[in-house]
Amino acid sequence: MQLSTIDISVFIIYVFALIGIAYLVSREKAGHEKDTKDYFLAGNSLPWWAIGASLIAANISAEQIIGMSGSGYAIGLAIASYEWMSALTLIIVGKYFLPVFLKRGIYTMPQFLEQRFDHRVRTILAVFWLGVYVFVNLTSILWLGALAINTVTGIDMLYGMLFLGAFSAAYSLYGGLKAVAFTDIIQVVILVGGGLILSYICLDLISDGAGIMVGFGALMDQAPEKFDMILDKDNPHYMSLPGISVLVGGMWIMNLSYWGFNQYIIQRTLAAKSLEEGQRGIVFAAYLKLLMPIIVVLPGIAAVILAPQLERPDQAYPTMMQLMPVGIKGLVFAALVAAIVSSLGSMTNSIATIFTMDLYSFHRPNESQAHYVRVGRMVSFSALIIALICAKPLLGSFDQAFQYIQEFTGFFTPGIVALFLLGMFWKRTTVNAALVAAIGSAVLSLAFKLLWPELPFIDRVGLVFILCMVLPILTVLIQSAGEHENAVDLSDIRFATDRSFNLAGIGVAIVLTAFYTAWW
Repeated sequence: MQLSTIDISVFIIYVFALIGIAYLVSREKAGHEKDTKDYFLAGNSLPWWAIGASLIAANISAEQIIGMSGSGYAIGLAIASYEWMSALTLIIVGKYFLPVFLKRGIYTMPQFLEQRFDHRVRTILAVFWLGVYVFVNLTSILWLGALAINTVTGIDMLYGMLFLGAFSAAYSLYGGLKAVAFTDIIQVVILVGGGLILSYICLDLISDGAGIMVGFGALMDQAPEKFDMILDKDNPHYMSLPGISVLVGGMWIMNLSYWGFNQYIIQRTLAAKSLEEGQRGIVFAAYLKLLMPIIVVLPGIAAVILAPQLERPDQAYPTMMQLMPVGIKGLVFAALVAAIVSSLGSMTNSIATIFTMDLYSFHRPNESQAHYVRVGRMVSFSALIIALICAKPLLGSFDQAFQYIQEFTGFFTPGIVALFLLGMFWKRTTVNAALVAAIGSAVLSLAFKLLWPELPFIDRVGLVFILCMVLPILTVLIQSAGEHENAVDLSDIRFATDRSFNLAGIGVAIVLTAFYTAWW
């Protein structure tokens, strides 16, 4: 289905406006040459509203909108647990993790690991994250984004991916994180606005024009199985979301890894003006996460009624977009592309940051700041090219890409969370203990998947995490190690948060309790 002239005009205006604004906000003052702090950490200048918006814009990418809508179509509202549990996770990250990272003045997560352990741990995790970001995250954003463009406009998948890569490079390659973060404010406004409009129209169509409340009631009546937040064992999707484990098990580990120790996400908070600004931005993002299921999951559930014969679940969101009236469709399409290019820009910048600051600068320590910035730009561009080549071979056969991503990353996240938690909060943790957690996570996860295939992957993540906590502790005890020389000194780190942050955290808990009570 082709976009109308009006829709195309709306979209073109958005594209050029975003590129223009990105260049404006990322220009340096006369006589100042952009250095690594400017390019990778936005000069530590980000206010809370930019941090919160950028966290959401980076997170809500094609894999979230297209993938979670597809899972909403196949599974139902239960997939929203990834969004709602993230809100509470963000509060924990803001209170207990961010103060440690900002006190250390780091650029990257692997840099923290070198400060706490040694260069071996830094290198292993840097290489791991580069591989995941390029071959899992970047490829999925490009592939699912191109799928959406193909469904709405009929443009070939390859040309869609080329357009997304070129668009992302045009607005983010020059300015770095500052260009990404400040334009993310616009991205989030379009994302939330366009997504709410799409959900409104879907519900109104289901109600035959009687309004969204009637439409929501009709949707619950016609597809009640899609509104079970906690799945029973006889549910065909129990392996993906295994009942109560969603609330008390491995999903916590997935979320702590993603929001607390993931360079792609945490880099925005590392660029905060201050700890207080970073924490306010995290609270802002937490409340936006509570809203996200209305935008990314509800259209997928609505497609069960409005388009029940879809060939693949991941076609749900693009198909719902075809129902939009002229003009509105262009806005919603712009919102979708906003999510994709924002995530591409964020991801390529994080890839460049890790490669340049964790790997390249170690071997070339005496180069100029301008040289490192140039290397970062080249790495960003190269990562896009590699992802373009690998996207179809890696993702072309999956019908729920979001679940594929979670399954793959679940092999490694237990060890990552274990080594960070032990590294931050247990002074006796040694280098060998950290390596046991990191390597043991992959080995144990693979062993459980092969030997216990009926174990749901979220339960596997939780079980492997427990083992990845126990094995390093045993390693330390066997070594009879005392306090590590690089242990984090927590005595001068302020974990106390102000009244507004505490009230916001309580508010998130109350809202989540209400949601799960209503749709248990």
